[in-house]
Amino acid sequence: MKQFWNIVLGSFVGVWIALMLFSVLSFFMSFAFIGAMSLLEGKSTATITDNTVLRLDLGCTVDERTTENDLLSILSDEDNSKTGLDEILHAIEVAKTDDRFAGIYIECNGIAAGTASLYEIRNALADFSNESGKFIYAYGDNIAQSDYYLASIADSIFVNTIGAIDLHGMGASVMFFKNALDKIGVEMQIVRVGTFKSAVEPYILNEMSDANRLQYKVLTDNIWGTVVDAIAQSRQIPASRINEMADSLTYLQETQYLIDNHLADAACYEHEFDNKLKLAVHGDTDTEINFVSPADLVNEGIEDGGNSKIAVIYAVGEIDGSGDGINSAKLSQTILDLADDDDVKGVVLRVNSPGGSAYGSEQIWYALEQIKAAGKPLAVSMGDMAASGGYYISCGANRIFAEPTTLTGSIGVFGVLPCAQELFEDKIGINIDVVKTNENADFPMLTKRMTPAQAAAMQRMVNHTYELFVSRCANGRNMPADSIKAIAEGRVWAGINAMEIGLIDEYGNLDDAISWVASEAGLTDYGISYAPDQEDLFSKYFSKYVSMKTEEKLKAEIGPLYKCHKELTRILSRDNILCLAPEVVTE
Repeated sequence: MKQFWNIVLGSFVGVWIALMLFSVLSFFMSFAFIGAMSLLEGKSTATITDNTVLRLDLGCTVDERTTENDLLSILSDEDNSKTGLDEILHAIEVAKTDDRFAGIYIECNGIAAGTASLYEIRNALADFSNESGKFIYAYGDNIAQSDYYLASIADSIFVNTIGAIDLHGMGASVMFFKNALDKIGVEMQIVRVGTFKSAVEPYILNEMSDANRLQYKVLTDNIWGTVVDAIAQSRQIPASRINEMADSLTYLQETQYLIDNHLADAACYEHEFDNKLKLAVHGDTDTEINFVSPADLVNEGIEDGGNSKIAVIYAVGEIDGSGDGINSAKLSQTILDLADDDDVKGVVLRVNSPGGSAYGSEQIWYALEQIKAAGKPLAVSMGDMAASGGYYISCGANRIFAEPTTLTGSIGVFGVLPCAQELFEDKIGINIDVVKTNENADFPMLTKRMTPAQAAAMQRMVNHTYELFVSRCANGRNMPADSIKAIAEGRVWAGINAMEIGLIDEYGNLDDAISWVASEAGLTDYGISYAPDQEDLFSKYFSKYVSMKTEEKLKAEIGPLYKCHKELTRILSRDNILCLAPEVVTE
């Protein structure tokens, strides 16, 4: 009888647990479904009437492509205002070609975007202005430098009566952790190839090396020069004068200074600007304006095309890194499937990546080679960055497109092996003893320094990876290996330099790459297909929700030390890393 009740109670508990799990999963799946439905409703096509105005609200973060970020915002209880670059460019094109649009209003609220993304948006706005004959007005209270770069193309720029415009130039900063690591007793054992491969410098130095300082200086000078030339041409201000104003802290100048120096056309309150906009659209101040946003136009003017397809694949983020990024195994399989798909006549790889795993980069490179082996043209369109591993997966393309401000190159390799022996033995008082059958049975070990033989083996591995990387670039770019090595050494180049040294073929964006592939494939009637997401929606957002809540707690507890804490945690949590990632130039 006792066994009978054990069986009955066990079955009851099992059923109860199963029901609880099902309820929890159903809750989250319903949450995801509701979020997805909200997202779809938010992306519905707006009503376009005569004299409609496209409102470009720059108070957003620009991603490569429109994604389900609205659902992420719901899960995180945060306002993650993100807009796809593709969404913005498409909206500007619709406003240019649709006669119902009167113009564009640029609302300067602080855009967060990479330099190449800004370059593409500005080019689209310039094309709109030149080709359509319609107006562009810009207004802001305190106009940030990135906003002003875009707004400078406008016919008229208005700033609040007590507002400001920030022009300060471009700089790069690096946080160094060597002293902190020394204090806690952690030594970073480094092996690398490339004088300019500077991603390891924060762990072994307290300031930039001369090579890294030179690299950053050339990068920032070239990118800032592109920005200044564009503003100078649009605003008809000498480039030298723009630099003088940048040195004068324009953000702290009176509004009249901005007008006197032609940075702005007039100062007014927002209500007054609204009336100016109404006059430009309707000729009076009584008729309201019909505004639409890029999100309202995602389905406007989209045609299915023919049966022949050009596939566009997005490779965004770190390769095989933590969190969002490029899963090399899944991306490689997606590429191989496209190589075998008879309906796909050509492929464009859109790359926006700082690099990552050398192994993962090689797998993606191999998969892309199968596209060419199938007789299909392959083009790469580089976004803000296609550096190191990002360049590895790009170098074999038939043609590479980039913007003058794209960061690319960084052909170099490094390996990092943390050693916390001093931390454990001297700081904490923990000693670890080992019994082993072979000399290297315990390698790699966080609490033990590498032996000379182990360090030599690590260096051989890094050297071999570097030679393989160079050979991939040499074959892909049809250049001698020595010529590649002369521009490699881990150095990051701006697109304007990359064109000069042969790392890219042509200035252009994603649409230019698609057009080139269509021409090479002999297509006039074709559709565009986008590779599917590499993760299912539920897994992606459930894991993001958990990780975000953990990070929120850390930020609340340790405040300004959070970044340093996160970096040290990342260092100590990995035993052996071989990667290709460069540092990032920031404004």
